[in-house]
Amino acid sequence: MSILAAAGLIAVGLALLAAGGELLVRGGATIAKLARVTPAVIGLTIVAMGTSLPEMAVTFFARLSGRPEVAMGNIIGSNIFNIAAILGLASMFIVLRVHGNAVKLEWPFMFISSALALLLARDGRIDRLEGGFFVVSLVLFTVYCVHVARNEVRGKEAEAIKEEIEALTTSVRKDGGIAFNIGLVVGGIVALVLGARFLVDGAVTVAVIAGMSERVIGLTIVAAGTGLPELATSVVAALRKQTEIAVANVMGSNIFNILGTVGLVSLIEPTEVSPALVNVDMWWMMAFSLAVLPMMYTGRRIVRTEGALLLAGYAVYLWILIENNA
Repeated sequence: MSILAAAGLIAVGLALLAAGGELLVRGGATIAKLARVTPAVIGLTIVAMGTSLPEMAVTFFARLSGRPEVAMGNIIGSNIFNIAAILGLASMFIVLRVHGNAVKLEWPFMFISSALALLLARDGRIDRLEGGFFVVSLVLFTVYCVHVARNEVRGKEAEAIKEEIEALTTSVRKDGGIAFNIGLVVGGIVALVLGARFLVDGAVTVAVIAGMSERVIGLTIVAAGTGLPELATSVVAALRKQTEIAVANVMGSNIFNILGTVGLVSLIEPTEVSPALVNVDMWWMMAFSLAVLPMMYTGRRIVRTEGALLLAGYAVYLWILIENNA
């Protein structure tokens, strides 16, 4: 396969992943709305996890295809990309205001889940018991999010979430049927599966032709590609001045990537984690997670200067990664 054909596979894969995630979230959110689930609950569960569906699909396919470095590189690279690139770019457009739950609830869960992943991966694998622990942790976190959504989400945050859900569930007014939205969910799953296969096959081919390791491809092309839904969602939210949603999307995605995706994949089949991912990249993930806390805590906002620092840090990480190409 030529590099142009591989690039075409990557492009088609990314398009299918984006479309599949969108269809699944729209269908799921609409079904939940028809079932009279509140907008805040939908926003903090279905929508928050929905932007991580491309990462989940790609990680599943890569792991089951015997590409563990692409699988884990995608998760670690996506979490780095979410914080450094997405928050950095979004803050270039507008000051990102941070709601209290992001500092008190979402950031601690994100940091602790990242630290646990690093700790459990030190032996070179995440086994089924550890994967099960991650999944149970995600369930408990989701239950707590539902509790928070029902009892603590108020004011501007609640209004922003409601507007987001209204935009996602316009099909309620157009057709009002469950069957149509179930079709969206099924179509979304099919698109995600096909998109994951095309992206992984194309990325591995590029790695072979360009002489790059699967770890580097997973951390860069695959991670940035699967992070595009979060980037689009966060930038659009920032432009609409719904900046609390932009920050929450990033935190929620990082939590789901580790607890949900790594947990489920490892529960099905233990996942190998290479020494380079443990000793280098996971520490970068921890560093970016830690660096964003004082930005969020001081003044409850992320300003352009802080966003520029995040982007500069990401550029340094990519330069070191590509230079070493291990």
